[in-house]
Amino acid sequence: MIIDIHGHLSPPEAAKRFPMPPSLTDVDGMLAARAEAGIDLTIIGSPVGAGAMARVPGVDNYAQPRDRLRSFHAWMSGLIARFPDQLRGYVYANPFGDDDHLDGVRETLEDPAFVGLITTSSVHGELLGSPRADSFFALAAEAGVPVLVHAPAEPVGTERVDEIGFVEQIGRFGDVTMGMAMIAFAGWLDKYPDLRLIGATGGGAMALLPERLQTAARPRHWAGAASPSGRPEAASAPPAGRRPAADPVAALQRMYVDTSPCSPAHLSLNAEVLGPERMLFGTDSPPLAVPLEEQIRMIEKLPVDRASQQLVLGGNAEAVFDLRSRP
Repeated sequence: MIIDIHGHLSPPEAAKRFPMPPSLTDVDGMLAARAEAGIDLTIIGSPVGAGAMARVPGVDNYAQPRDRLRSFHAWMSGLIARFPDQLRGYVYANPFGDDDHLDGVRETLEDPAFVGLITTSSVHGELLGSPRADSFFALAAEAGVPVLVHAPAEPVGTERVDEIGFVEQIGRFGDVTMGMAMIAFAGWLDKYPDLRLIGATGGGAMALLPERLQTAARPRHWAGAASPSGRPEAASAPPAGRRPAADPVAALQRMYVDTSPCSPAHLSLNAEVLGPERMLFGTDSPPLAVPLEEQIRMIEKLPVDRASQQLVLGGNAEAVFDLRSRP
């Protein structure tokens, strides 16, 4: 069984309000392409809820009233009810949402059409290490559902970048990298050990971070060192801040990543560093236009055994998500 844990669809009326690729509203085309490629089930969601995955003047994705989000999720639930063997959904959650917002998330999760949460790796430049994310992570742990950590529409550092292609392919990749690293660094998995977190876009550059995270948590260059005369100098403490996780590298290696980067080198590195048991097949399609068959072939060419490839294509998702119920 092949399970795609990273897909998107939008209501037709959303395309009238916001700029978006036409594929995001083509439900029939999306399902037909998956049937042809042999993908059995796709989990869809929106990292901006009923907002816009593009910079739109006057639109704040993080200021969506509860009734608007309820309407968006009702549309998604109805779509999943029409195609219960092919679709499941994520509930959108603002990681810094207030109590009313999070109560709405809990309410929506009661619908069996939804099997996880989708959130963003930053909000207006604020990363997920912020103490303000505590209520969100507590909710995710309490609900016992996986969380897909997706890049936001406007990644950190791209406020003055006008080229949408660069924002999509570089800025968002970097945002996910920082978001996942900060989650590990901040100790959320120590506080909530049952969290199941999935980094979209292959987790960004997560596989390159273990040594850097270790150094960030215990920066040896701030310790005492020998002076030019050979005498030890007094130790100098780094600037004050929150105490990092006891072992951010271990936390990083407990996370999952999807396979949507469409880069054989990236996928191979994730398999080597994180292990194929931490990889979940995800296409980011729609809107990503890379042929689905090509994405499947990349998994089948990974330098791991056939059993591990099958785990990536579907076995891991079956273990991580509760996919047994039918809407």
